[in-house]
Amino acid sequence: MTTNMGKIDRAARLVAAVFLIFIAFATGFAAAGFLHWLAIGVAIIFALTAFVGTCPLYSVAGFKTCRDA
Repeated sequence: MTTNMGKIDRAARLVAAVFLIFIAFATGFAAAGFLHWLAIGVAIIFALTAFVGTCPLYSVAGFKTCRDA
């Protein structure tokens, strides 16, 4: 797997993941319903792709946000 995400993209995904986890657990917005689980799922995907540095959708589309790949 080659890296196709830049530092800013990875940081933005981590911030979005933390925000979604906050929404899922700290507010009554998604109180254990479908939106609760959707927020958790998306947060996990964002966090994993941020840590790995590769987005599968970017690979399919041929899109890169990093300079050195």
